[in-house]
Amino acid sequence: MSDERASDRPVHEMLEFFTLAEKLKTELRHSWLSNGRQESVADHCWLMALMAMVISPHLEHAVNLQRVLLLIAVHDIAETKVGDIPYFEQSERKTNKAAAERSAMAEIVTMFSDPTGANIASLWQEFEDGTTMEARFVRALDHLEVQFQHNLAAIETWEPCEYSLVYTKMTDRCAHDRGLTRVAQAIRSRAELKLVAAGVDIGALRAGLDNSL
Repeated sequence: MSDERASDRPVHEMLEFFTLAEKLKTELRHSWLSNGRQESVADHCWLMALMAMVISPHLEHAVNLQRVLLLIAVHDIAETKVGDIPYFEQSERKTNKAAAERSAMAEIVTMFSDPTGANIASLWQEFEDGTTMEARFVRALDHLEVQFQHNLAAIETWEPCEYSLVYTKMTDRCAHDRGLTRVAQAIRSRAELKLVAAGVDIGALRAGLDNSL
């Protein structure tokens, strides 16, 4: 390979990766927007980034916002190869999701001849492990964005099993930070208003959760 062609290789690798990443614009999630369009993974990541910027100054525990935004950018990148799988889905692909995503990340690493791929995979793994303060924040945002978006969509787009998730899905991921807990409570309150307006007995819903413990 000539020196000129060799110098172009990193650029071509970047473009191939961006081509792969573009799939997140068309990969649809089980969430709908306020105008009735189904949410894409890219939509989800963008709103998470905006939420991170606005919420981070109000956290009990400080985070490095630059790293948070990097984690958000790559946390769903394996879905370019695996696809999005709803939280509540029970299926063989859900059972195999973790292994499939690890395999996808291993393939993404090989797209680069320099450390870029390994760096992306390292960020993705940090999110999956959820041990750093930044990763814990992003994992909380991952669930907060879902419920916030559901609140903006028509109630008819909700699966019945998602009614009870209003009380469970955000709780554990936000419990480590009082700032996040306050945001979760506010989002939950809006969800309750939506459920009540749709004729859902939220008292019975909460009682059912208490009885299942």
